[in-house]
Amino acid sequence: MPTLEEIRTLFAGDRFATECAGAVIESAEPGHAVCTMALQPRHLNAAGTPQGGAVFTLGDFAFAVAANGFAEQVVISLQHDITYFAPARGKTIRAESRCVRSGRTTCFYTVDFTDELGTHVALMTVNGFVTRQKNLLNSPETR
Repeated sequence: MPTLEEIRTLFAGDRFATECAGAVIESAEPGHAVCTMALQPRHLNAAGTPQGGAVFTLGDFAFAVAANGFAEQVVISLQHDITYFAPARGKTIRAESRCVRSGRTTCFYTVDFTDELGTHVALMTVNGFVTRQKNLLNSPETR
């Protein structure tokens, strides 16, 4: 089973989430991940609140880590649904992804978004597809 540092190193290849958006993996275990994003001016919309796409990117990344960090086969997203409740008022957004159901070919995850002040920012659901492709994240040759 990969360590947290190995997962961080492997997911550094998701350059849009990690380099552009600034997503950081705080914790990861099978079917569960917590990722954060320190809010910067580049994340804000014209109203001065975090842009929905920035929040969505963090949630998609948290799902990817939770679904793929320990999986034997590559999991891809089929459908996302996100409901925004309130703009983040703090300086950091936290996305916690949890597996609700995992089957042979599909899975279902929730991603809950909060800030460090306790603001409930959004809730995302993700339907995933378990491909036949071997997950290189967990193959012996990549570790």
